[in-house]
Amino acid sequence: MIETDILIIGAGPVGLFTVFEAGLLKLRCHLIDSLPQVGGQCSEIYPKKPIYDIPAYPSILAGDLTKNLMEQIAPFKPTFTLGETAVKIEETEDNKFIVTTSRGTKHKAPVVAIAGGLGVFVPRKPPIPTLKQFENKGVDYIIKDPEKFRDKKVAISGGGDSALDWAIYLAEGVAKEVTLIHRSKSFRGHLDSVQKVMDMHAQGKIKLMTDSEVYELEGEENLNKIHIKTKGEEDTVLDVDYWLPLFGLTPKLGPIAKWGLEIEKNSIKVDTFDYSTNREGIYAIGDVNTYPGKLKLILCGFHEATLMVQSAFKRIHPDKNNVLKYTTVNGVNAF
Repeated sequence: MIETDILIIGAGPVGLFTVFEAGLLKLRCHLIDSLPQVGGQCSEIYPKKPIYDIPAYPSILAGDLTKNLMEQIAPFKPTFTLGETAVKIEETEDNKFIVTTSRGTKHKAPVVAIAGGLGVFVPRKPPIPTLKQFENKGVDYIIKDPEKFRDKKVAISGGGDSALDWAIYLAEGVAKEVTLIHRSKSFRGHLDSVQKVMDMHAQGKIKLMTDSEVYELEGEENLNKIHIKTKGEEDTVLDVDYWLPLFGLTPKLGPIAKWGLEIEKNSIKVDTFDYSTNREGIYAIGDVNTYPGKLKLILCGFHEATLMVQSAFKRIHPDKNNVLKYTTVNGVNAF
């Protein structure tokens, strides 16, 4: 059985940063993740996607963020159980928890921090009869390596941050041609991204089609045409190499939903004092939690992790007084 101070479920950016904050308090961490590598969505779904809201980084690729976090936590020697899903939790008589994975690996700790992001993801697919025929043959729901689209004609459907960000990225010297298709005239993404798309459209770098949606796909072995209907106009047939319906991913909590935690809209309710759940000793941080005013941003998850480990320290060491120190004064090795 693996024993530690804080058992972190989820090895995405928030889970990894928790190791750093816990390490400053001399708390040991072990992380469990169902993916075979660390990084969560940043590694599995969009490793080459630029992220713009990490402090001190005007832009950083998701994969590089994971790499930097691993370097940052290396001094604290975290351990990992990867490629296994946390499926069962039991409370012991000494107020600790035993978490068992899908492969039967057992872990014991007085504190469990759930940092599982949004859980297991399933892409939201448009209701097009021939869609399945072209999956991985011109239709992709996520972008792992943008080089796949170099010098290609790419159409993107969607109005959120993912669609906007990828349209901008691919149009800046990667794809031969980028068309952004959205069923409304208004977008759900960051205003800066919306403005940049509009500017690039005015410059002829992005073809923009609003009040429009794809309703039919065409091709023999691979996709080569999409049919688009636009409100108040004639239907359009567009030659493409790839169509990316980026309508988001539907998250599912999985086995954690059966752990006796208070759930609201597929998220775990927490107390914002320390991001504790309704079960003492179990915390939820990052995109997996919910509370009034919640923003699902990585930087917010970093803040939640910082406060959570302060409360965890008190649970683990009730007789010790934790005095806040600053790394700028003491350095990481002093902790």
